[in-house]
This record gives sequence, structure tokens and C-alpha cells, in this order.
Amino acid sequence: MSSVGRDRTGYRLSVPGRRRGYVLDWAGRSDVGRKRTVNEDSVLVGPPVFAVADGMGGHAAGDRASAAVVERLAALRAAADHGYLEPERLDEALGAAAADIDELAAHIPVGAGTTVTGAFLALKDGEPHFGVFNIGDSRVYRYSDDDFRRVTRDHSVVQELVDAGLLHADDAEGHPESNVITRAVGFRETPQPDVWMLPVEPGMRLLLCSDGLTKELDDRRIHGMLAGGRSAAETADELMDAALAAGGRDNVTVVVIDVAAPAPKPRASNA
Repeated sequence: MSSVGRDRTGYRLSVPGRRRGYVLDWAGRSDVGRKRTVNEDSVLVGPPVFAVADGMGGHAAGDRASAAVVERLAALRAAADHGYLEPERLDEALGAAAADIDELAAHIPVGAGTTVTGAFLALKDGEPHFGVFNIGDSRVYRYSDDDFRRVTRDHSVVQELVDAGLLHADDAEGHPESNVITRAVGFRETPQPDVWMLPVEPGMRLLLCSDGLTKELDDRRIHGMLAGGRSAAETADELMDAALAAGGRDNVTVVVIDVAAPAPKPRASNA
């Protein structure tokens, strides 16, 4: 398990060429859970990239695979321009991570890999956006003004069955192939992330999470916690505590990111 970055409040995100900007707060949490002995999740918090990776592979390779992705994404800080990334940098980092994973798993017959989901800061038409990306079945949710939705789409056999109308979404978690994914970083495959560009808006909240959270909490309960009015750190703690109390069958990792408009600067007094 690799954890890069730390909780932060009051981070000022400027917009090049504009006088306005935003304030970001964020918090990340990861726990081995109640049933596992090794935490194969890894987490990255801090601009320009936030990410959650959920490793897979024998002989502790899952732990190392998720760490490889997080470390390659963390290195993108050096490539950021005013805190923003060019989207093609994501593909480069994921490709490098895949090569790292294939090297470390060279002597593992089944190979090794990891899911990864996250959000990177990018400019689109001069405006700040979160580039939400996903490979596998970790997820990103967006909450704003009581509008709650899952941004990402799972790359899994069960999701394909749901999309084809062969399985109801409510029955997906209990399906015997619920853990079978169709995309990953590693396993000697070229990474294929899906990417969604979301405008950065005051009042929006993003949740990044491994499937250890969504195995224990349904979307209704996650929505309620994101809407609870608590800080990013308090909300991350509440989500983690609830997942562990519900059974904690897998490693659990969550990242909460909040966006606010910065407070106006006080005017100089004439007194």
C-alpha cells in the first residue's frame, strides 16, 4: 500500500489569465478492512492528480502494482503548468506504470495489475476542469446542490450484463462474477482509461473510492453522507467508519475533494 500526499484545507487554485479562482479542500483514507491481512489499495491526494488504485495479484504483487500507478501519477507534479496537466500526460504515466507492473510481475504466471480511478486538474478552453478517469471498477461520484451521480462506468463483466439488460443493477453486487473486471493497468495489456471532463464549480464535491466502499454501502447511503454538510475530512472518516461497520470485507479507500469560491479580499479601510 502506498499513500502519497496529505489532507489539505484552503488550497487556492488560480485560473491563468483570470482574477478569480477556487479553494479546494481534500482528505484521503485507506484501511485494510476487517477480513484482509494486506492492504493492496494505494492513494494519491494533492494537485494536479488525485487517485485511488486497487491492486490485484499474488505474492504481494497487488500491493506493488497499485503503488506503481500512484507513484507514476504523483510524478506528474513536475509536468504540471500552473497546477494543471495536459490530458496526454495521463496516458504517458499509465503506460509507464503498466511497464513497471509487468516488470515486477515477470515471474508471476497469473501476472499482476490494478484498477485505478481519479481526477486530474486540466484547462479546457481556458477554464479549469477535473479530468475524471477510470480503469476497472473503482469509482468517482459527483455531488452538488443535491445532484448526486456516479461519473465513472465500471469495466466489469457484471456492468456489461447490466448494460445489456440481462441483470438488474440491484442484483449486481451479489452476482458470482461481481469481482471480474475487463480492464486493468498491468497484466501485459495497454491501459485504456475512460475520461470525462467536469467543469470545476463552487459547491461541487467529488468522491473517489475503491470497490471496498461500494461493496458495503449502496449509492443511497453514499449520497446521504456526501450531502451531510460535513467537511471533507469528516466525510471521509464517516464513509470509512460506515464501510468497516458494515463488514469491511475488502480494503477500503476513499478520497473526498471539495470546491469553493475563494472569499473576497477585504477592502482597505479609509479610517
